[in-house]
Amino acid sequence: MSKIYVKDIAVTILRKDGEDFVCLTDMLKAKDGGFFVSDWLRNRNTLEYLSVWERLNNPDFNYGEFAIICSKSGLNNYKLSVKEWIQKTRAIGIKATSGRYGGTYAHRDIAFEFGMWISAEFKLLLITEYQRLKNEEAERLNSGWDYRRFLSKTNQVIHTDAINECLIPELTPEQAKQVYANEADLLNVALFGMSAGQWQRENQKLCSQGLNIRDTADIHQLIVLSNLESGNAYLIGKGISQRDRLPELRKMAVSQLLSLRRSAYTIEKIQGLFET
Repeated sequence: MSKIYVKDIAVTILRKDGEDFVCLTDMLKAKDGGFFVSDWLRNRNTLEYLSVWERLNNPDFNYGEFAIICSKSGLNNYKLSVKEWIQKTRAIGIKATSGRYGGTYAHRDIAFEFGMWISAEFKLLLITEYQRLKNEEAERLNSGWDYRRFLSKTNQVIHTDAINECLIPELTPEQAKQVYANEADLLNVALFGMSAGQWQRENQKLCSQGLNIRDTADIHQLIVLSNLESGNAYLIGKGISQRDRLPELRKMAVSQLLSLRRSAYTIEKIQGLFET
C-alpha cells in the first residue's frame, strides 16, 4: 500500500495482481457537494469507457448485462452501485473492499478518468503525483535497495545451510538443484497454499510480465516467509521428513500472518522502516 497527496488529500494506492488500484473514496474528499461514485457510474459516458477498458482487460466481462445497464443509464430513477456493477457484469476494473483500507478502488486507468469528474486540475495533479511515486519506486529498485529483496534474503542463508548439511551431502549437483526447488515449494505451499507451478498456471498474465509467486507477496507475507525459512531449517536439522514438516510450517504461517495483520505494524509502517 502507498499514499500520494493531491491538493492535500491523501489518496491510497493498493497493488493487486501486479496492478495499481487507486481509492476513489479518498478522491471524493476533494469534490464539493454530495457527489458519489454511484452518480458517476450511472452516467452513459462512464459506462462506455468502463466497457472499453473491460473489453481490453477482462475476457469474462458480461456484455449482456452491460447492455441492460446501458439501456437504463441516465434515467432519473435508475441507481447503480459499485457492488451491483461488479456482480452483474463481472467487472474487474473497479473493486469494493472492506476492512482497514476499505473503500471503492479502481484500476489507475479508470481512476484517472474519474479524476476528471472532480476537476481537470485534480486529474492532472493525480497523474503527476502517481508518476512521481512510480519514479521513486524505480529509483529504489535501480539503487539495489528494495525491502522485498531484503526480506526475502534475511534467513535464506540459514535455510540453504540446513539443506546443504542435512539433505544433499551425497547428491549430484542436478539432484541438489531439485532438492532446493522442492524445499522452496514446500514454503510456498505452507504460506500461499499453492506451489510455484500452480501459481503460474493460474496467473499467466503476471508470468508474462516476469513475475513469480513471491514477487506478488505483501510485506507481511515476506516477513512470515523469512521466518518459515528459519523454522524449516530447524525442522530439517531435527531430521523431520518433508511430509511431517508441511503441517507444522502451515500452522506457523497462518498464526504469524494473523498476528501481523492484527498488530499495529501495518504495511505502511513497515515500509517506512526501510525507506527512512
